[in-house]
Amino acid sequence: MEALRIVFMGTPDFAVGILEQLVQKKYTIAGVITAPDRPAGRGRKLNESAVKQFAVKHGLKILQPTNLKNGDFLAALKDLNANIQIVVAFRMLPKVVWNMPKYGTFNLHASLLPQYRGAAPINWAIINGETKTGVTTFFIDEKIDTGEIILQDKATINFTDNVADLHDRLMHLGATTVIKTLQRIQEGNFNTTKQENLDDLKLAHKIHRETCEIDWNRPQMDIYNFIRGLSPYPAPWTTLYNADQQTITKIYKANIEKAEHELANGTLVFSKKELKVAVQDGYILLEEMQLQGKKRMHVKDVLNGLQLQENAKMG
Repeated sequence: MEALRIVFMGTPDFAVGILEQLVQKKYTIAGVITAPDRPAGRGRKLNESAVKQFAVKHGLKILQPTNLKNGDFLAALKDLNANIQIVVAFRMLPKVVWNMPKYGTFNLHASLLPQYRGAAPINWAIINGETKTGVTTFFIDEKIDTGEIILQDKATINFTDNVADLHDRLMHLGATTVIKTLQRIQEGNFNTTKQENLDDLKLAHKIHRETCEIDWNRPQMDIYNFIRGLSPYPAPWTTLYNADQQTITKIYKANIEKAEHELANGTLVFSKKELKVAVQDGYILLEEMQLQGKKRMHVKDVLNGLQLQENAKMG
């Protein structure tokens, strides 16, 4: 079999971890496709994707199409003369793109497909209280995350893991899985498996700010998992009601305390060192949070500068 000549497609930090491994293993990277630069911040300065920053640093050829069906882009992609394409956290590809290379286009997805198809598999696995997850490589087809599976590797979700913890673990695992996938393709030593049609399919749809609000009426473990599954980004939020003030507050780290009480859900219980929220089955212990207009702080530092009233609550 001829030597592999790879086009890599990706945008965020998660994709960088895989691209970095390909470079370290001295694979031939014919080109990198990533998102166009976007204006960000108050000054609207153009922000380069994490993948672009890495590619620039390593002198890799970069394409940043706005339209994946554009004739000029397709011609430039063809000129890269790749025989395989790897996609990691990019976007849906038209058939004219994924069908172009001789050995196909495969995607690395951060779940054990067919479970958690969609844009936010790491978040939703934690939100749903899963204890196992993993990564999957599969050949891309016409639908989203439905192609035939090449390889899967499993990972454990720990009770205290948040999105950042699991993201990094799956990024490193995914890099290994991609390398193994390339080796098997190059050797012609692999069989693909069609994805099962499961009745209990769980999806990982995109997360929006309005769906990140904490519902303190939910069961204790659901709230705890919700906080972990949205921290540190995009961050779960709630409204702090204190006297006649309402303050949007992000919660980054919490724990649980099992206890019996007769307090209304959302009631704040506090001392000089501790702040907790009454919920079903006990309390949510707040550990790191960010009040609107303030920086992220440990709860002890928040309490030092916050005068809470006895009827304060979250809701």
